[in-house]
Amino acid sequence: MAGYAGPCVAWRGASSSTSTSGLQGGANSFTEGQAKSRLDSAGYSNITNLAKDKDGIWRGRAVHGGSAVGVAVDYKGNVVAR
Repeated sequence: MAGYAGPCVAWRGASSSTSTSGLQGGANSFTEGQAKSRLDSAGYSNITNLAKDKDGIWRGRAVHGGSAVGVAVDYKGNVVAR
């Protein structure tokens, strides 16, 4: 899959990151469904508690590789696990 880089994936030319320091706050136009779709495409399942924070970053919990992790999606489409 184009753009797939394991658990951390970037879309639309955004950079990948393995920590939340790679996330960029901003006006996030993704709907909750679109944020879930980004996470699903990055290999995450059982996505729960997804909510947009004050910085416009979608944050929640998901399972990847059998482990529960915190996940986040910023307005550029960067997906990171923490």
